[in-house]
Amino acid sequence: MISRRLSVAFERIRRAYPIVYVSGPRQSGKTTFLKAQLPDFTYVNLENPDDREHVREDIRTFLAQTAPGGVVVDEAQRLPELFSYLQDFVDRSGEMGRIVLSGSQNFLMMKSISQSLSGRVGLLNLFPFTWNELAGHTEAPSTVDEFMYRGCYPAIYDRSISPPDFYPAYVQTYIERDVRNLQNIGDLSTFGRFVELCAGRVGQILNYSSIASDLGVDHKTVKAWISLLEAGYIIFLLRPHHQNFNKRVIKSPKLYFYDTGLATSLLRIRQSTSLRSFHLRGNLFENFVVSEYVKLLHHEGVHPDAYFFRDSSGNEVDMILDRGTHLVPVEIKSSATITSEFFRGLQTYQQLSGATTSNSYLVYSGENSMPRKNAQVLSWRQIAELLP
Repeated sequence: MISRRLSVAFERIRRAYPIVYVSGPRQSGKTTFLKAQLPDFTYVNLENPDDREHVREDIRTFLAQTAPGGVVVDEAQRLPELFSYLQDFVDRSGEMGRIVLSGSQNFLMMKSISQSLSGRVGLLNLFPFTWNELAGHTEAPSTVDEFMYRGCYPAIYDRSISPPDFYPAYVQTYIERDVRNLQNIGDLSTFGRFVELCAGRVGQILNYSSIASDLGVDHKTVKAWISLLEAGYIIFLLRPHHQNFNKRVIKSPKLYFYDTGLATSLLRIRQSTSLRSFHLRGNLFENFVVSEYVKLLHHEGVHPDAYFFRDSSGNEVDMILDRGTHLVPVEIKSSATITSEFFRGLQTYQQLSGATTSNSYLVYSGENSMPRKNAQVLSWRQIAELLP
């Protein structure tokens, strides 16, 4: 079994809160992770009708019998009334980390938590593998193109499922199960087309009106659907960094997928070698770097500090890491060969912000990391070096 980086943060949070909630996309490995971390805990899956009915019949007795020894409740959002009982139970027991919830529908779970369990739940996210978790595994991709194509979902590696066999079924299941549960969408085929259009916009400024025009729907519908994809951990939005440098800064976010394998499947890429000449390869590589960094921070139990910078004059840096006391600009280039041209955006931003060359980075698809005059150059394999 591939060890998960989240394990350290999980034990830290479990000591501090009576309830721990581990969320993340479907099939990101939550159940496997929790059973490995908590082998002596009782496990119930409320997606299973029998388990759900058993718990619903007498929630107080269920908690009294299972919680003292520890219990994991998977897909807890399927039984909303559970949360009111949990509040009373943990307030009386006072024990830490004996109840663990997990789920893949973040909107429903957070609604229940905010209503009943505010201040009593430690929140963590488990995403598909990062490169650092896969490195050294016998199935680990050998090139960045193969890694972007295959993506990071555990089934790809644990069960040796090919991406063309895995991702279309994953998308269909997500749309037909999760989307139906969250919102009443009449035409699911239009929603499926919407997801594909989002894949064609990875690493780009999000333009709601453009997507709405392509789909023949209004921009409010597109905004609602973007929120659905965020709640289902399909995409995330990178916000612009707004520190005032006397420049007019772009205010719209950029769109990224948590998993490039899912994005390449939606773009109908059927083999990794097709990426070499694909017109969106640069966007997908940028997506890969940004999502890797975001997942790494989530697996540390830390909220991501990543933004981007772009002003009305066209000056741009792909990622800005806001460390509170200083800013760390990161430029991302899909080429395996470095040229002086790659550093221009960083140099402009350094002049605007005062960022130092020692705290500026260029991530590229080559294999060798090295210090350069204008920034620290990192190979795609060493994105973890960006962590605080």
